Amino acid sequence: MDTQPENTPSSRRSSLTFEVGERLRQTAFLDETLPARTCFQNSPYRVGPSEKAQLLAPMIRSTAAQYFSKYKISWHRHANHALSSQQCCLNFLMPLAERPDRLSQLIGRALDIRPPDMMPVEDGPDGRPWYVGFEWNGGGHDYLNESKNGKPLQRGANSTSADAVVRFCTDQGPEFLLIEWKYTEKYGAPIPKSGNSERCRRYSGIAFNPKGPLKTNPDLNVTDFFYEPFYQLLRQQMMAHQMQLAQHDGARRVRVLHISPAGNHALHRVTSPPLRELGCGTDAFDLFRSLLVQPNDFVNRTIEELFLPTLREAGADDPWASYLTRRYSFLSDVASNAS
Repeated sequence: MDTQPENTPSSRRSSLTFEVGERLRQTAFLDETLPARTCFQNSPYRVGPSEKAQLLAPMIRSTAAQYFSKYKISWHRHANHALSSQQCCLNFLMPLAERPDRLSQLIGRALDIRPPDMMPVEDGPDGRPWYVGFEWNGGGHDYLNESKNGKPLQRGANSTSADAVVRFCTDQGPEFLLIEWKYTEKYGAPIPKSGNSERCRRYSGIAFNPKGPLKTNPDLNVTDFFYEPFYQLLRQQMMAHQMQLAQHDGARRVRVLHISPAGNHALHRVTSPPLRELGCGTDAFDLFRSLLVQPNDFVNRTIEELFLPTLREAGADDPWASYLTRRYSFLSDVASNAS
């Protein structure tokens, strides 16, 4: 069942999508916490661009700005939107950048392994090591042929960027995990065809085995993936594959972790007609995983299954846990259904 706002009549709840339900919930949260906000373009769940920091958890508002400035990271175009997946990702993960203990539990849960030893990714704005990086696009390497005229790639804009990245060590050696975060996204139409020739130039040679992560299949072309979410999934999996081939920073293995809310069923739609015709299932992420040479290199998890145990352990008095459970009240739906 789609997650719906509290106090909505049952006859109406059944007809609301997850996205609409979250618009209502985020509006209610902002009405309570930011009643004097500027409603950008008359939208109650969007704030003025200069107020976008107010959509971040209080403990990271200044830190996030400093971090993005230090690494010249671009904010997403809708960073002033309460349903922004970038803001959501930062709210859940940035407070853990200096908490390798909590991160270790999360990564162990995500990959179904013993909690690993977390390793720093890069320095935070104050010079202390951070165990999570954001808007990661290869650490200065042009793994996906995306640089123009040899210019350095910019994190968060005009190149493939994972929403977050972590680094850790298991008994088998160092690993990277690229993280893609979704909130209320849903997809349907193909991406604009005007850029397809350039996309083919960049990616055709690194998509399929042995140079890429996809199984060789005479019935598939790289253009079959030019539908979201498959376009993002493929680019991030290619980046992981190329990082692993290059043994980036000594990495033995590089995987992709996709995280989204349990209630966002629309996100799982198979949008590509050629991929739909393969008959490999009706769930976009299960289908994508089935097309990989190494299916276990792509992991799909819900926000709830990863974070609820950690939030419960942190307790209601923890500012991070308290903020998340108030702001993203869809978390309580799973908790209620499990009780």
